[in-house]
Amino acid sequence: MKLLNPLGDFIVILPCSMRKPYSTSKSHQIFRKYSKHYQELIITSPFGICPRELESTFPIQSYDVPITGSWSFEEKKIAGELLKDYCMDKTFVANVSGGYEEVCREYLDDCIYTCKDGKPTSFESINNLKEELKKFPRLNKRDRLLHELRSIAIYQFGECGDRFIPDDVSIKGRYHKKILSNKEQIGLLNADTGLYSLTLKGGEILKDQSIKVVEINFDLTTNSLFSPGVEKADDSIIPKDEVVIIRNDEVVAVGRAVLSGKEMVEASKGIAVKLRQRVK
Repeated sequence: MKLLNPLGDFIVILPCSMRKPYSTSKSHQIFRKYSKHYQELIITSPFGICPRELESTFPIQSYDVPITGSWSFEEKKIAGELLKDYCMDKTFVANVSGGYEEVCREYLDDCIYTCKDGKPTSFESINNLKEELKKFPRLNKRDRLLHELRSIAIYQFGECGDRFIPDDVSIKGRYHKKILSNKEQIGLLNADTGLYSLTLKGGEILKDQSIKVVEINFDLTTNSLFSPGVEKADDSIIPKDEVVIIRNDEVVAVGRAVLSGKEMVEASKGIAVKLRQRVK
């Protein structure tokens, strides 16, 4: 998966939990009393690493893998290489034990370890973490919000996805969150998937970046886009992707892909996209 670079020069490294999203677990609720003001990175198998801001995205928020406590060579290698790359040129503190600690010690240099008794949630470990964190400046709340929203956009839309979130962005709602720019809704952050659903205004932003675009040559009259008439489609589109439908270089609809971009162009029948909004 594509990741936005860490926010700031300091990273707190934590173990994953059985409960998802991680922040709903008892262990992470303890960690977050002190770590939530910093860039948090969670070591996890099978994904390797998960920045806190992506913990609610599919499939990270719902995977279920049996935990044995013992990490295989392949698991350590995948997590370790991702960890080393993500933490490059940063300062980091790790509150980990067991296989998580083994990964850190093998792939990171000059790491500060706060867990001394094998229990990251123990009073001693949490106190050590608390004292270490005092040495580093907290991140600005607004910067953390922008970083979270842009991280999700890059994960969902690719390298230029962060441009989906403008500097003036605001959010409204506590469960499904409306994403607003200049008082207009550009998308909805869906709590069930942790990903964005587009509005026509949001589609304009992606269209300007040539992201997830489907070109057609006819007027839309229904809430389904059928493959005949699709002239071009972004090769990166896969089923269930949010996509933008354009005609004559104008956004005419947004919706969710049923087929891949290649299939949309090649298919002679069938639904290509289920539309959410269209220009009428």
